[in-house]
Parts: sequence; C-alpha cells; structure tokens
Amino acid sequence: MIVKCWLSSLPCRWQSFVANRVSEIQHITKKGVWNHIAGADNPADIISRGSTPAQLQYQPRWFEGPLWMRQQHSTWPKSADVMSPPNSPLLEEKPTASLPVHTKPLNNLFLRKSSFPDLVRMVAWIRRFIHNAMPNNRTRKRLNYLSSVEYDEAVIVLVRIAQHESFAEEIASLSKGEPVKASSKLSALNPRLVNGIIQVGGRLSHAPVSESRKHPMIIHHQHPLTKSIMQYYHRKLFHAGQQLLIAAVRERFWPTRIRGLARWTIYRCVQCFRNKPKVHEQLMADLPSVRVTPAAVFSKVGIDFCGPFYIRYPVRRSLVVKSFVCIFVCLTTKAVHLEVVSDLSTQAFLAAFKRFVAIRGKPRLVMCDNATNFVGANRELEELRMQLCNQQFQHTMIKSSEEEGIAFKFIPPRSPNFGGLWEAAVKSFKNHFRKTIGARTLTYDELNTTVQQVAAILNSRPLTPMSNDPYDYSALTPGHFLVGRPLTAVPEPDLQAIPENRPSLWHRTQSFVQQLWRKWKTQYLSDLHNRTKWTRQRNNIAVGTMVLIKEDNLPPQKWQLGRIAEVFISADDNIRVVSVRTKDGVYKRSISKICILPIRDNDEKSHLKAS
Repeated sequence: MIVKCWLSSLPCRWQSFVANRVSEIQHITKKGVWNHIAGADNPADIISRGSTPAQLQYQPRWFEGPLWMRQQHSTWPKSADVMSPPNSPLLEEKPTASLPVHTKPLNNLFLRKSSFPDLVRMVAWIRRFIHNAMPNNRTRKRLNYLSSVEYDEAVIVLVRIAQHESFAEEIASLSKGEPVKASSKLSALNPRLVNGIIQVGGRLSHAPVSESRKHPMIIHHQHPLTKSIMQYYHRKLFHAGQQLLIAAVRERFWPTRIRGLARWTIYRCVQCFRNKPKVHEQLMADLPSVRVTPAAVFSKVGIDFCGPFYIRYPVRRSLVVKSFVCIFVCLTTKAVHLEVVSDLSTQAFLAAFKRFVAIRGKPRLVMCDNATNFVGANRELEELRMQLCNQQFQHTMIKSSEEEGIAFKFIPPRSPNFGGLWEAAVKSFKNHFRKTIGARTLTYDELNTTVQQVAAILNSRPLTPMSNDPYDYSALTPGHFLVGRPLTAVPEPDLQAIPENRPSLWHRTQSFVQQLWRKWKTQYLSDLHNRTKWTRQRNNIAVGTMVLIKEDNLPPQKWQLGRIAEVFISADDNIRVVSVRTKDGVYKRSISKICILPIRDNDEKSHLKAS
C-alpha cells in the first residue's frame, strides 16, 4: 500500500531514492495499472519470506499465480484505496519549508478614478470636506474653487499612501534615522524622508533648479498611481515620446524602472497606436495540397488581373483606350498563361477564360480573389451548370461532365498574401513589360505580341537545377511541363533516324516526363520548406477583440473601428481569417489587414481588487 501511495503522487514529493524509481516506473507504465494484492495471495512472498526448492515444488501459487487470476477480470478482488498515514516515516516524504507572506491590499482610493487629475481633484475635495467639517474651522471654511495649494497637498497625500504600500520597509528604516538596506531598490538613490515622503537624495543639491527637480518623490513603477501619472504626462505633452516623457515626469516624480514604464505607456496608448498601427500576424501556414501534389499542367490555376495598359487602334485620330492582362498561373508548376482583355467586366473575363480553356484545357480548380468580375463569372458559370443539369439530368454523359465541373475558390477579401503565387506572377510580368515598353502606347497587335513573349520568358524561369553537375547549365522550368523544354530555347533536333532496336519515341517521352516530375518532387518541393516571414507562433485572436481594419487608400486615423465577430480556424489550429463587425456591417478579412487595439479590459482592475 505504501508503494501504491508512492506511484499515485508526483516524484518530487518523495526523497531522492524513492523519487528516481517512481519517476522511471511512471514513465514506462500507464497511470492506474497498479493494484494491491494481499500477502496470502502474493506469489512473490513465497521467495521473499524464505523457501527451499523442495518446498517450492508444492507451492502451486508460485507457478500458476492466485486462483482468482484465472477468472474474469471483473471477478477479481477490489483493492481498497487506502493510503498510508500522512506522517508515516515509511513514506520517505521530502520535507518542505513554507514561508507565508502577508500582502497588504491596495487602497481602493486608486481604483475609483483612472485619470490622475480626477484622482487628485477627488482627494482635494475630500480634504476640503474634512477641513470644513471640523468644529475649529467653522470660521475659516474653504469655499469657491480648489486652489493650487489644495492640489499640491492632495498630490502629497496620494504619494504618501502609495509609498506606504510599496516601500514600507524603507520608510521604517528612514524613520529610525537608519539608511535603507543595500538590497533595496532605492539604495542607489540615497533616499531621504521629508514630511513622511521618500525623496531622492541625489547629487544635485547645488544645481540651479527647482526643489522638486533636485529631490523628486519616489514612486513604484507597478503602483496604479505611477501608471496614471505616466499616462497623464503622456497626454499632456501631446503624446510625447519616451525621452521627453521621462524628462517631464522626473521634474517632480521619480518612478522606478521608468524606461520600461514609459515604453509600456506609449504602447498602451490608443491614439499613438492609431497613428502608427501594427497589423496582426500568425505563423505562416503550410502549403495547400494543390501546391504540393503532382497534377496536370493548368488543372489547378490561380487568376488575377494587372493593368491598365493603354493601346490605340491603327486608324487616324484613334483614341487611347485602356486594356488589361489576365494572368493564369498553374498552382503546381508555376506555368503562366496570359490573355489580353478589353476591360474588367465579367463578360470580358469569361471570354478570356474560354480562350484559356480552348488552349490549355479545362481546369478542375480556379482560385482567385473576390473581385467583382470573378464573383460575377462564378455566378454565371454556376447558373450555366445548373441549367444544363436541369435540362438533361437523365443523361449519363451530362452527369459525368457535371462531376468534372470547374470549382471556383475565393480567398478572403483584400488578402493578397493568400494568393502570393499569382501576385508574384503579376509582379514579374510588370517588371518585364515596363522595362521593355515603358510609357509607350502600343497597338492591340503589338500589345498581344509583347504579352505572349513575356509569357514565354516567364515559363522559362528556372525552378531548380536539373542536376548537381557543375557543367550542366540546364534548369527545370515551367516550360518543361508544357513542351518538354524552356519556351525560349532552340528546338531539339529531329529524332526520326533512331534505329528500331532503340526504345520508341513514346517511351523516351514518357521517361522524360517522369524524370521531370521526379525532379519536381525531390528538388523543387524541398525548396518550399523555408518560411521567408511570419516564422513565429503568435497567440490567436479572440472573439470580441477591438481592432482597426486596414485600408490601403486611407490614413490610419480614418480606418474603421470594429470588433471580432467570428474567427475561422485553419487545419493547424491557427486563426488567419476573421469576420469584423463595424458600424457599416460585417467584413471578412485576413489578420494581415487588422490591427489589434491596445485597450485595457477590466481584467487589470479586477486583479487589483482581488489582490
């Protein structure tokens, strides 16, 4: 039963000899598998209490165990959960020393007002009431407005109360005329006690400055009074920075650890945060399956628009009109297909999408952002699919074609980091186009020709080296998955003169394609391991948090305030998309477009009340 008591508790409770063995037993066995067996039924007691080989042969319990162990587990005798006496010396319990500490609760006076001027004004009115209520002061009542003297006396009262709560030992030593202990936080300040207030002794007694500057009053950095003083000076100085805030406060007060307290004050200021907000971030998510699973080229694509580009038609006095380029990016191989479109309407996108399908084949998945033309195209394709399904529902071919329909998947609104693959393609296209064309105005044929040439260049970008041979200058490109070579390379020589005893051209082609996918798996996928940013795990945002919604075209002061209404948990239990409720409605945004406001809840006040 003592051993059972050992195993049911933490090893740190016992002395070293028992603790080491209990720790190992708990590590290699499951919790709760240990039970007590009576000595009369325990086969181990036959040997431990002494037995000869001749006597052992007549002990069936030694060879077969107790009789009840051959029966069902439910019929086994129940062991009583009886622990050894707490003070039993057989337990070998480690003695523990406890040092009870009595903490004096904070004065509720500091919790009634969060603003330092309001707190001082409240104390000043209380002191006036006490003064006027005294019988000896009936003829000398203080009336009208509060004077500056009453304000100063109220500040001294507040500081005296705060110092008695934070520096009780130092006040006791200074009251006896003794210096503070060397281990005290105030020992380097050479403190002195004047009218019950601890002041900095310092070395500025001969400086031509005010008395409060020579000997400021010491206050603790964790006291609520200190925090309210720092916030008051921060707002008074029009949200001053760290150095100016420290210099202003030290003209009258001397908070301990003031630099950390100044940083905390500026960080918790909502106005300062709104002028320089910081967006929320989370650990970069794992790549989706569409990026790391081999698939046919352009079977899974991402779409985006770029532009506008200005063109003119080859007629006299023709007007300059806008045009755009629709970019289709293969999510597996990074291959690029470009189409010139006349505008950003849904009809123009559908026409470009039909040209893409006619050339590259029908994709199974299309990913894009929430632009109005994409949403409209998805709606029209869905209506077309439903119409075909309703008209020819009985035909098997239509059923099978419906199963192979195109699926549209939208990323959260205004979250370009969710579509980084096609955003990078847009950047690369603009880089090549602007360096080549610049600000010139092209005709439609010239623009289309240039766009297709840029597409060939983008499809010839190296993804990974073909081999580790230093003399091998070829690289795996998206063009290898399209035509078997980079699109900007010279065509390979004719292979029709190959003897018949050689492998067929089809087998060689298949072997080459398999080799490409093998290199794609072994080399290209390995390069996708690194997280270029967002490398740290952050705390998930909670429902009800006050945030700012980032708008790229507005100054931070005009960003909308909102509260988190709903969170969307990803596969790795991290939150990267939220719904924000504002005065204008509910918006779905990525966490890269929201800024968490540093607003203090009532948790701090409730903690102070509890303490």
